[in-house]
Amino acid sequence: MNKISAVVITKNEASNIEPCVVALLKVADEVLIVDSKSEDETVEIAKDLGAKVIEVNWKGYSATKNLGNELAKHDWILSIDADEVLSDELINNINSLKLDHGKIYSLDRLTNFCGQWIKHSGWYPEWKVRLFNKKFTHWEGKFVHEKLTHSKSVQTEKIEGKLFHYSYKTKADHWRRIEKYAKLSAEEMKSKGKQSNFIKLWISPIVRFLKTYFLKLGFLDGRNGWLISVRNAKLVRLKYRILRDLNRKEL
Repeated sequence: MNKISAVVITKNEASNIEPCVVALLKVADEVLIVDSKSEDETVEIAKDLGAKVIEVNWKGYSATKNLGNELAKHDWILSIDADEVLSDELINNINSLKLDHGKIYSLDRLTNFCGQWIKHSGWYPEWKVRLFNKKFTHWEGKFVHEKLTHSKSVQTEKIEGKLFHYSYKTKADHWRRIEKYAKLSAEEMKSKGKQSNFIKLWISPIVRFLKTYFLKLGFLDGRNGWLISVRNAKLVRLKYRILRDLNRKEL
């Protein structure tokens, strides 16, 4: 039977790490926490639960995840974020799975926004490849939205059961995350030589709102669906404004 190493990157995740690790210990032969100098109790909590902790300087999402994979004891990696928790059904299905080197495995992530499970708005369904053999895969992306690359011959198999994502506990937390991702996205676009313009600044945000609220059925998520749609538009506007400012600094 193939053994699994669960790898979690963390920084100041004391409020999330316990349920994450407790669930992972039910499927993984090793739980490895790659912590980037947390200033709270993240490390202590993880160690007390039985996880192995390695403290490193932050290298970016992809590089830090790749480092964790390299340091993991086993070839099969279950890559989970600190604010994600495996459901009982998912735990049972992973435990009964016969891992195939010709496959990678996708998990069904469901996000909680301020106490509400968001089932539309472009947030769900959201299948994420999280279980894979590290010999044939690699995380890529220097800024944000890291992507797992693999051989084209590898097949993706879905595992039933929810991956609960407790991402946004408050609206303020959501907005802070938007500001962070807007900045990282703008820096990524700048590195690729992209430019901002009138359409990107003013038309693209409107298109994003319409897509989220209507095409992605955000209106079915009620008030939070409206808020997510509006903030999606603001995210687009903000990242192109930051991109414009970054490019102007070079003039």
